[in-house]
Parts: sequence; structure tokens; C-alpha cells
Amino acid sequence: MCRWAKVSRSGYSDWRDRAPSATALWRRDLASVIQFLFEQSDSTYGYRRIHADLARRCNHCHPETVRVLMREMNLVTCQPKPFRPTTTIAGDSSTTADLVNRDFTAEAPAQKLVSDITYIQTWEGWMYLAVVSDCFTKQVVGYAMADHMRTELVLQAIDDGAQTEGFHSWNNHISQRPRLPIHLHGTESSSEAIWATAFPWAYRDLL
Repeated sequence: MCRWAKVSRSGYSDWRDRAPSATALWRRDLASVIQFLFEQSDSTYGYRRIHADLARRCNHCHPETVRVLMREMNLVTCQPKPFRPTTTIAGDSSTTADLVNRDFTAEAPAQKLVSDITYIQTWEGWMYLAVVSDCFTKQVVGYAMADHMRTELVLQAIDDGAQTEGFHSWNNHISQRPRLPIHLHGTESSSEAIWATAFPWAYRDLL
């Protein structure tokens, strides 16, 4: 074998019996820590996040070193698909007519108001934001935040906007997705006075 490798027997014996260098020992220890952090993350951390975690632990090295070691150990990330909350429509809900005909313009302020719900990921979980905006001014006139997207969230946004614009100036209010309403809400609730004052009869069941 020495003849095939073109090395001397003494040189081969010296290499075989030589103790690992300090760099080799450091890389071996670093690889063990990287393996641990990777498993702790459920195989979701890439080399950048592993490097950041190492830095927080005062284990400083170059990001490229982490990438090379992860490749040598065949550590491949497995990223789960992000959870995206969506509106759940009741099974007994009927399709609601598009009362504004997809026309989200207005000739005067407080003539036509629209709303929608979005979601924001926070450290404490998902937060839902309901916003009411004026089609004429394009400004937000009311909003509400909660950890759910039930009907009361939108009602709170309407209440907030009503304090700014006044009930009697609100002529129309429908969801920005009129063909798929967020929820059908009747007027037999505690908010009946709000609906009766703020909206014409034809629009009170839309939200």
C-alpha cells in the first residue's frame, strides 16, 4: 500500500500514530454541538440559524465552517409548511349578493365603507386584525384586534369607526369579499342598536 501511495513506511507510520491536531479536535467538538442544535430544532435550523445559536453560546466560528460541517454530516433542513389561518364559512351559509358590484369607489366620505380581517403572527400566537376603511378617503376609520376572528371582532372594529365617523353618516358597509361573507349576523344580538342606526335595513345582515 505504501508503494501504491508512493509514501515511505516511516512516513505512513508517523501519520497513523500522530495525535489529532488542535484544529481537528476543535472541529470535532464543534460538529458535536452543531449536531445537538440541529436535533433540538427538529431538523429545521439551517447553517445561518445554527451559527447564530453558536454565537449566543459564545462559540464563535465562521458561518462557512458551520455550512461545511453540516454538509459533511448530511444535515439537511426539513422546513414545515407555515400555518395560514383562514375564514371558516358555516355549512348552512348561503351565498351573499354583491351589493356594490365590486365597485369600491365613493363620491363622498363615509358613503361606502369596507372591511376585512388579516392575521399577524406574534410571540404569543396568532393575532387577528379587523379594519374598516373609507372607500373615498382610503383611510382606516376603525379597527379592532383579538385572538380570534369571530363576528364580535368585526363589530368592535365597526364600533371603533362609529366613534370617529358617527353612525348616521354610514350608509353602506360590506365585506371586501361580498361573495364569501365573513359571517351572517342577525340583528337579534346585543348590537341591534348599532346595526339599526348605522345601516339601512337591506345591509344589516351582511358581515
